Amino acid sequence: MQVFKTITDISSYVNICKNENKTIGFVPTMGALHNGHLSLIKESKKQNDITVVSIFVNPIQFNNEQDFIKYPKDFEKDLNLLQNVNCDVVFLPTEKEIYPEPDNRVFDLGYLENIMEGKFRPGHFQGVAKVVDRLFNIVKPNNTYFGQKDFQQLAVIKKLIQIINSKVNIISCPIIREENGLAMSSRNTRLTQNQFKKASIIFSTISKLKEFITKNKFNEFANWAISIIDSENEFKTEYIEIVDTKTLKKVKAIKNHKSIICCITVYCGEVRLIDNIQLNL
Repeated sequence: MQVFKTITDISSYVNICKNENKTIGFVPTMGALHNGHLSLIKESKKQNDITVVSIFVNPIQFNNEQDFIKYPKDFEKDLNLLQNVNCDVVFLPTEKEIYPEPDNRVFDLGYLENIMEGKFRPGHFQGVAKVVDRLFNIVKPNNTYFGQKDFQQLAVIKKLIQIINSKVNIISCPIIREENGLAMSSRNTRLTQNQFKKASIIFSTISKLKEFITKNKFNEFANWAISIIDSENEFKTEYIEIVDTKTLKKVKAIKNHKSIICCITVYCGEVRLIDNIQLNL
């Protein structure tokens, strides 16, 4: 496994791969790796000659400085995990390497950056778009892999690909869950043992969407779900939205849609947890 810390070094490596007609799979991460990340890497290894993983905690996608400071970081552990899954290349840049100058670009992401995550984390998706654009230019991947837990982010990356006219293939991979159903997340490490156990209520509640709408009014689901989740001590739902899977526009009547997705964000103490469940109609 090769570890590169500078754009110059990884660019030289990428150019060699391209000259040898090797396909590159890319998994961008912010570290604090877990089995969700590893599932993306394994998928990339199946489909590409070379798999590159970046570890960069991108400061400009955090709208809350404390969230950035508290974001879990353990690069040594991450590198050991990557070694164990036979990752080919790790790109581990500093902030100065990625942003030698402030990046003042603004991408036209449309309504995607003003709903759900975008509404509650202003500027977040601009930060995501900027770093992903830079990483794509550096790594020059054929395929890139994202988990479906960050479903709105996936939509933003697809929009970015259109904006920058990139030929990168976006491959979305299923959510990997803990044994209790909680979606795997780097932030889960910040939960106490008791919080972790109780957090299973998020997925168990939204999993009842299909059953609920067969017996009740569709537009009553959100309030019903909030009442259950928020009844737990330390749990507070920030938002729950049911949107069209393709457009992410709010669903008003399910008869008009082929596939819907219920997206939810819940605070457990100070820790912000996101999840979703898709339902084909």
